[in-house]
Amino acid sequence: MTTIKRKVAVTLKARSRRTIKPIGDDEAEAKPQRRGKIPRVSRLMALAIQFDEMIRSGEAKDATELAILYDVTQPRMSQIRALSLLAPDIQEALLNLPLETTGRSHIHEKILRPVCSEIDFDRQREIWIEIAAV
Repeated sequence: MTTIKRKVAVTLKARSRRTIKPIGDDEAEAKPQRRGKIPRVSRLMALAIQFDEMIRSGEAKDATELAILYDVTQPRMSQIRALSLLAPDIQEALLNLPLETTGRSHIHEKILRPVCSEIDFDRQREIWIEIAAV
């Protein structure tokens, strides 16, 4: 009979979950590094598109119903839905912003509000170029 001795580290987590891993096992300790996160304005743009689709398909009858469903105020719902008034190429650019690895993005929903209020797509593109260049 052969006996093998090895030290292990036992860590108790919430709800009595235990993790047992050998001490000095580099592979077990290696955590995947975050490569960045999706910018908030990209997520809001995706939500605006989803909300418009929900209204078109009849899932929700109007923005007020969406606001109740998603537990946000009606004015905030209007701000998010206003992003869908942007020119299609600007919407695409927002959806494809690079991942944020450090700090916050300089492009956020609040600075896009004047662009959303502009009706002319050409004027929107001019304002967008100024914002994106910063």
